[in-house]
Amino acid sequence: MRYSGPYRYISLPAGAQDQIGPLHIRSLVLPEYAEGFLRLMSDIVIYGSFTDTFAKGDGVCVFKFTVTRETDCCRVGTQSFLITVGCLSVLLQFRTQKFQEFHIQLRREEKSAERQQSVFDQRTEDSSALQYFQFYGCLSQQQNMLQDYLRTATYQKAILLNEMDFKDKIVLDVGSGSGILSFFAIQAGAKRVYAVEASPVAKFAEMLVKSNSLSDRIIVLAGKIEEVSCPEQVDVIISEPIGYMLLNERMLESYLHSRKWLKPKGMMFPTCSDMHLAPFTDEQLYIEHYGRSSFWHQTCFYGVNLSGLHSSAVDEFFKQPIVDTFEMSILMAKSVKHCINFMEAKEEDLHRMEIPFVFKLLQSGLIHGLAFWFDVAFIGSKMTVWLSTAPSEPLTHWYQVRCLFQTPLFGKVGQTLSGSVQFIANTRQSYDIHITAVVDQSGFKSGNSLDLKNPFFSRYGSIVISYLPNVLCSVPGLHLCLSACLGYTVGCWCKNLQTMQEQRVWTDPLQSRVWHKPRDYRLGKVHLNCPAGSVV
Repeated sequence: MRYSGPYRYISLPAGAQDQIGPLHIRSLVLPEYAEGFLRLMSDIVIYGSFTDTFAKGDGVCVFKFTVTRETDCCRVGTQSFLITVGCLSVLLQFRTQKFQEFHIQLRREEKSAERQQSVFDQRTEDSSALQYFQFYGCLSQQQNMLQDYLRTATYQKAILLNEMDFKDKIVLDVGSGSGILSFFAIQAGAKRVYAVEASPVAKFAEMLVKSNSLSDRIIVLAGKIEEVSCPEQVDVIISEPIGYMLLNERMLESYLHSRKWLKPKGMMFPTCSDMHLAPFTDEQLYIEHYGRSSFWHQTCFYGVNLSGLHSSAVDEFFKQPIVDTFEMSILMAKSVKHCINFMEAKEEDLHRMEIPFVFKLLQSGLIHGLAFWFDVAFIGSKMTVWLSTAPSEPLTHWYQVRCLFQTPLFGKVGQTLSGSVQFIANTRQSYDIHITAVVDQSGFKSGNSLDLKNPFFSRYGSIVISYLPNVLCSVPGLHLCLSACLGYTVGCWCKNLQTMQEQRVWTDPLQSRVWHKPRDYRLGKVHLNCPAGSVV
């Protein structure tokens, strides 16, 4: 609750006969000497909110407002209440015991509204949900996901190769976004698709449906899956509920919640997932990440000594999981995987997860942390299709995620690294991560606590792929996956589709040089000339 000001006292002269309606409150001018009373006339419950009408002693309405969860209001002192409606803030000053009645009613309705909250609202902070839906309501973000070729093409492949699972079936698309998966279901012969989308992009999905003349087969339902009512039970549920490290954004819980609309023996695409983790060594990454705090080493920053905050800065930076990509060669052991079956898992199973691990080291050296990636499977009647974010596979907009230890551990070939990773869901639509690890033979221990909501995007950064006129998609040749990195370095992952040989190069946009060390970079605008026949 906040006060937006300015406010005025509403105090009516006794016996006044002025006919003042609620819409004229802004122009109400009252003499300072006037005395009178405000009387609570009614409190009408309307869907978890209530409407109050304040009137003069003779029953003339002076101020009418509706209190909901979004209303800015607060108690002031013992007999006053401040409420903001639009641009107007009004201080209601009670001269009788009516204030207690009013305040009790307000608290009762607040508790009633809390009881009526959906599962999503109960687990999510309002500020986080607002930011989340605003972000996904932008067409630019929808474009970023659609342009992830591996993601989009794999979904279409999984649906079309299992056409018999969709033909003449009722389908539910959870978190449909632009509606691309709904269109894929129609391409596979679905009879009808219910596309549920809570962000403002739902209106754009509706526009696409109409422009593709599919209004009779794709029905867009604006709202959260926890709150909307699907007109009928469905045969198949499709969704892209995946965030960084699989779990970020907690969309998987909404995906599991949607099973209440699934018919017995119905299907889910995706069907299950595997989260992989493995120890890695990367001294340069560790040094660079620690070096981010060097700014706070300064003892004379415009005359101010900042060094007192250096240790706090180090702690904050090390709480950030690192979103980037890496070579398989840095992994020091075979990965351990944790499986989630979306057909069987409960929402509560994702509130707190613990993954124990025991790694047998395949090389000696410093262990700087754990690397994470995931695979999801679409298990159809005809074929199972996998979508992998492994470092050995073509890059996706999910990349991989690495969590550094506070202190590196030294291990030798043949020794074992054991411990566990805990994922604890929070109300910011993400997870708190707690890692403990020990080299069993030496007893050396380390670990870290990280905030998945606040990742650090390294120089491999967010994928931004724009239209390049000299990049063609029709001729086999080089497969380029562009990663617009911090510092504006461009990383190119090149695979010859005929020989399947891979090479990773890094270009300096200013000097047009090429480095084979991935962390050399320069600042400047990106200018990249791609050979004709390259595939993006």
